[in-house]
Order: sequence, then C-alpha cells, then structure tokens
Amino acid sequence: MKNIFMENQKEITFEEYMAYKKDGRENLGDNLPVAVYRMLEYSLRSTLIEEYGKETQIKIFRKAGYQAGTFFAKNYLNCDLPLERFLGDLQTQMETMKIGVLRVEGVNSDDGTIMLTVSEDADCSGLPLLGETVCNYDEGFIAGILSEYTEKNYKAQEIDCWATGERVCRFRAEPLEK
Repeated sequence: MKNIFMENQKEITFEEYMAYKKDGRENLGDNLPVAVYRMLEYSLRSTLIEEYGKETQIKIFRKAGYQAGTFFAKNYLNCDLPLERFLGDLQTQMETMKIGVLRVEGVNSDDGTIMLTVSEDADCSGLPLLGETVCNYDEGFIAGILSEYTEKNYKAQEIDCWATGERVCRFRAEPLEK
C-alpha cells in the first residue's frame, strides 16, 4: 500500500539515521553485546563476499568505516585540540563507547604517519586464528577520524590482527598526500 505522506520524501542520510532518540530503548538502553554487533558485521561480510567477492567486500567495509569515522570525529571528538590531546580524547571515547582500547605507538611528525594498536576490539578480539586480517571497517574508521581531524586524506592499513594470531590489532595510518 502506498503512503501518500511519504511521497516526495528525500533519501535519508547517514546522519539522519544516527539522530536516534536515546529514550527509544527506554527499557534496554543503548548497550548491546558484542555478539550482536558481530552477527551484523559478519553476516554482512559473508553476504557481500558471496554476492560480490572479497575485494568488493573489503572496499565497502573500508568506505563504511570511513563514513562512520568522520561522523565519530565530528560528533564525539574535539578536532580543535592539539594532536596529543586529540589522540587522548580519541582513546577515552573509544573506551567509553566500548569500541576498543587504543594505544598510540608512535607519531612521525615529518610525514604524518601514525602507528597505533587497538586491543579488546569489538570486531575481532577472541576470534579463532583465520590467517588474515579482518578489521577492514576499522581501517576505514581510523582513516575517517584522522582525515576529519587533519583535513588531509588518510588511509589506514591493518598490519597485525587477532585473527592472524596477534593479541592486538595494529594499524599504520598515513596521509595520502605527503
């Protein structure tokens, strides 16, 4: 049945989806188990691989992560802080929101490269040994945050992952233009 009140309505944006009302889940609240998050993530991952192939799945996850990362930086972080304080704010927010425990291993001020680790990562901590990195969404998320903060295009690549036998996920983030 066609709803005449919905005619000519514009496409809903990511930001509009994120403008949820906290009292919408007055009994359950806004927390949910990691297992529920992983059901969403890994069902999407396997469906995308089945339908479009692994390379396309990786590209889509990175792009979605990037979109989420820029939103996260704009809405949950203070992008006016100096880098050291910004990274501290990012660490605090990631722990508060139970995304993971961020540690900055190093910042190269000459070329803008940042090495960081995330432990207790919602995406993969506790997974069995899979022989490949799986945190493509996180690669995009980190790149989106740093791009928004620096106003330069960043990319992030996962170097180590729980799924490759490590106890943390390690990322190398670097600006695309140096």
